Amino acid sequence: MDVSGTGNCPVLAGVATALIDDRGIVIGWSRAAEQLLGRAAAHVLGRSIVRLLAEPGVIAGGELPRDGEAELLSDSGQAIAVRYRTEKYQSLGLSLLLAVAVEQAAETEWDTALSRALLSQSRIGFILRDKNLAVVRSNQVRGAVAGPTVPVGSRLSDVMHPDDAAGVEAALRGVLETGVPLAAHEQRVRSARAPDGDWSLAVSAVRTEDTRGRPTGVAVLFTDATKHLRADRRRELSHRASAGIGGTLDINRTAQEIVDTLVPDVADVAWVNLADATYTGDEPPKTFGGGDLHLRRAAARIATGPWPAALLQPGEPIPHFPDLPLVRELQEGRTIVVGRAALERALVDHPWLRLVAPRNGHSMIVAPLFARGLVLGVVTAWRTDQAEPFDEEDAGLLAEIAAHSALGVDNARRYTREHRAAVALQERLLPQAFTSTRVMETAGAYLPAAGGAEIGGDWFDTIELPSLRTALVVGDVTGHGLHATATMGRLRTAVQTLADLELPPDELLAHLDDLVSRLADEAELSHRDVVGATCLVAVHDPVEGHCTMASAGHPPPLLALPSADVSPVSVRPGPPLGVGGLPFEPTTVAVPPGSVLALYTDGLLQRYGTDIDSSTRDLSERLALHCRSATDLPSLAQDLISGAAQHPLSDDAALLLARTSAVQPEDVADWEFPADPRAVSSAREMAGAKLAEWGLDDIIFVTELIVSELVTNAVRYAGGPVGLRLIRGEVLCCEVTDPSNTQPRMRRARTSDEGGRGLFLVAQLSRRWGSRYGQSGKTIWVEQDLSV
Repeated sequence: MDVSGTGNCPVLAGVATALIDDRGIVIGWSRAAEQLLGRAAAHVLGRSIVRLLAEPGVIAGGELPRDGEAELLSDSGQAIAVRYRTEKYQSLGLSLLLAVAVEQAAETEWDTALSRALLSQSRIGFILRDKNLAVVRSNQVRGAVAGPTVPVGSRLSDVMHPDDAAGVEAALRGVLETGVPLAAHEQRVRSARAPDGDWSLAVSAVRTEDTRGRPTGVAVLFTDATKHLRADRRRELSHRASAGIGGTLDINRTAQEIVDTLVPDVADVAWVNLADATYTGDEPPKTFGGGDLHLRRAAARIATGPWPAALLQPGEPIPHFPDLPLVRELQEGRTIVVGRAALERALVDHPWLRLVAPRNGHSMIVAPLFARGLVLGVVTAWRTDQAEPFDEEDAGLLAEIAAHSALGVDNARRYTREHRAAVALQERLLPQAFTSTRVMETAGAYLPAAGGAEIGGDWFDTIELPSLRTALVVGDVTGHGLHATATMGRLRTAVQTLADLELPPDELLAHLDDLVSRLADEAELSHRDVVGATCLVAVHDPVEGHCTMASAGHPPPLLALPSADVSPVSVRPGPPLGVGGLPFEPTTVAVPPGSVLALYTDGLLQRYGTDIDSSTRDLSERLALHCRSATDLPSLAQDLISGAAQHPLSDDAALLLARTSAVQPEDVADWEFPADPRAVSSAREMAGAKLAEWGLDDIIFVTELIVSELVTNAVRYAGGPVGLRLIRGEVLCCEVTDPSNTQPRMRRARTSDEGGRGLFLVAQLSRRWGSRYGQSGKTIWVEQDLSV
């Protein structure tokens, strides 16, 4: 008789069975018994069980004990230790002997102990799932560990939020299909049934297999890592806030970085209110209690959807707030955690409630932006979708983020103050952007670097000179900030002073070069290397129709002719100002009426690219296009300085455009006289006749007197020939030229003096007067206002 006792059941695999009659004779022998002892059934059946025992003494009273351990003899005579159990069938007079090797029995006991230990754990969750991921065994039937209750037979979607269930199922099916274990996988789990719950679990999973290695399911182990993961997230969030907030000196951008850090990791809704004074760089007023808090919504963010219309919108001022204890606590620098119910009780249907409590918001936390004893604003966060209310750990995290953010806001505030001061200084140092005279129209534009963040030392200037001439100046001081701006102011003042001396452009730059060298010597050692500048000076003469210019390391200007042909002027660039020791060479070019001169700093070329040649070409093409379309000069200046920009400037830029005109030949009269006293009356008569021809009878007498005094002085002190020129423009300019280089000097004559009143009289009768020197000799000029 063959008693198998195992079949295909893995639990009974390896269990040897034997059937024994009441005489102790073996009448049944299983295949497992044959494999255990190596004895075929034919060699065992019909024989006494005693013959299989290595120690027959274990039989007491002719019977084996009910259970225990014994040693059985194999076919080779080797003793094999087994653990056995006997079951008697009294009615049949038979006994069933079940035996397994001691090693197998111990392994089974360990498996049983392990299963019992896992199912009895209160800190480690255990779920055994079949191939369909349905629960077979679990210690979560009563929610022993964090996470939803898991009944036997349930599936993932029955107990978890659909989004979470889909993620877990995908991970477990991967384990089931590949056999690759899942180790310490971080998984968010939200309950699908009341009461709601939200956990962070560390999940590990292995595939279970039968004795033939076929998958039977998945064993899942998990622990509650909510606290640890939240602590890690808080640390990571704190680090991210430190790295991501305050990197810019823009106040609104800093506020937006705060809410972007909080949502959605910490809160579902967040906003930042900043003191109005921070936008102007001033210190906010120290207030205590409710009322007008002088705050404005600077930034806001919600986790899903657009910002609610019911809440205060970014940019809007904060209305008067009731005097509540939480307001005073915030003003003292404390962080407040408030539930919705408590807030509603405090406000008692106050209209403010709809502005501070978003729909479905159940927990609020508010932290002040407190820096250097000043409350710069507040950060408010709400939870709407996240079930758990804010706790003290959240308060500590927000307080830490707010403290770091407050320094960023304060830095931005103080930078704004300094930047406003620099901008104000720059604006006051630069000339008016647009000028218009009979002979020239100019338009200037200035653009600071980095979208306004960096004020530098670029400047332009338009200086009216005698004889209807105009000096055009553009310069670029090395560096940025107040040092560069202050240096620019000093150089601009020097240029205006030197221009009043009517020095040629090359000589003016030589004097300016000496000034920059002195400024470098006066500067601190740390700033000497950055005291320098480039400059270009051009003087337009509308009578001669040309322009003389010189450059100190500056880009050449562009000349757009009336035909709209544009090209750079071939100016030989001298060294930058402050280098010293090298001359500056003048260049004279013809400038027909209607031409446009474009003087600019190298920062403008960055608006058109990084390559200087291609940038100059693009700028020229853009200038030509606008000249053909007859764009007005101010609009053209703004378009050229900003139109082609695709990114913020790394250097500031200045641009000066000048549209030229000419003095018509009929508006100029000139004569030359010998050094003869009789020439004085001739000069006076000719000047009077020309003024009468021009219709300027009102000023004939004064002009004749001025001409008489100037020509008399030239004849008496300088010799001949003596030149006289009258130019009619917005003013009447009278010029007398002589071969002497002696500087004319005005003095106040005493009562008894017979002379010495000429220049004093000229100064009293004219708008202004002066002198300039040429290659040989000098010219004394006098300007008179015209009544026409």
